[in-house]
Amino acid sequence: MYEYKINMLLEKTIEFFKGDPKRIQHLMKVHYFSKLICNMENIDEHTKYITECSSIVHDIGIKPAEKKYGKCDGKLQEQEGPEIAKYILENLEFEKNDIERICYIVGHHHTYKNIDGLDYQILVEADFLVNFYEEQISQNSIKTVLDKIFKTNSAKSLCNIIYLNN
Repeated sequence: MYEYKINMLLEKTIEFFKGDPKRIQHLMKVHYFSKLICNMENIDEHTKYITECSSIVHDIGIKPAEKKYGKCDGKLQEQEGPEIAKYILENLEFEKNDIERICYIVGHHHTYKNIDGLDYQILVEADFLVNFYEEQISQNSIKTVLDKIFKTNSAKSLCNIIYLNN
């Protein structure tokens, strides 16, 4: 059942970002890294499900932020994202508790203090793994983020292999 819900959410989120291949490519990469980290860390199925769903809709606040404010920085994404995510998740008949957790993560995914669960932690790490490349982040900055924010051994390993040749 989880796989079906994840696929439905992917389909609806891709549709939401219709005509914006950059955002679609980003969400697909973050989703896959989230799934990979969960598998490498041997995360339980429900936490993996929440992590994957959060990764799919994590940037859903970009479009409404751009429309309202003409920009889409991280704080505006956090502000605008949960309402849109909730609407999509409710229409797909997700469980109420799952909707609340996913929306919480969407509303905090650019906040790196007080990360309160593996689902949230893994999404943050996956998003960084993609953003390092997409935003051409320097190795010094990558090392700083790795040391200060990354917690899972799997994401640390991936970061070292991909970006730091360790």
